[in-house]
Amino acid sequence: MRACGVEIKSNDAIICIVSKENNLYDIPHTRVQKISLDNAGDAEEVKKFQFTFAKLMEDYKVTHVQIKGRALKGKFAGGPIGFKIEAAIQLIAELEVEVLSGTFIKKELSKSQIDIDFRDTGLKQFQEQAFTTVFAYLESQNNAYRVDSEDNNQED
Repeated sequence: MRACGVEIKSNDAIICIVSKENNLYDIPHTRVQKISLDNAGDAEEVKKFQFTFAKLMEDYKVTHVQIKGRALKGKFAGGPIGFKIEAAIQLIAELEVEVLSGTFIKKELSKSQIDIDFRDTGLKQFQEQAFTTVFAYLESQNNAYRVDSEDNNQED
């Protein structure tokens, strides 16, 4: 499975693509680490952002996208441009897109049996939240598989 974690900051979608096969993680080098929406008020710019994001996912054969959730209101609420970016990504028909809460990410990372030092990933520092988002998702898929396997074994 190849998935992409996204952290939305201001008018940027910061990305990190990770693939997992046979319990081995791989972080391919990507041509861009973030995609920007320069003028959120212009429908053509939003379409251009959406096309660029979709093309990048197609080129790297990504099927699942996880967006790090942001608060809807309050001191740490996401901005309006960020929510436009989120919607543009969610509306790409070819992708399965989920918004993951910070609580979910922390829970999955704490359950993970794999400890990855971010400095060893070769990613840029600003990609750390996108990486932890996609890593938590991939670990949750592994945990779901373990739970299903345990349930099936108990039925025997």
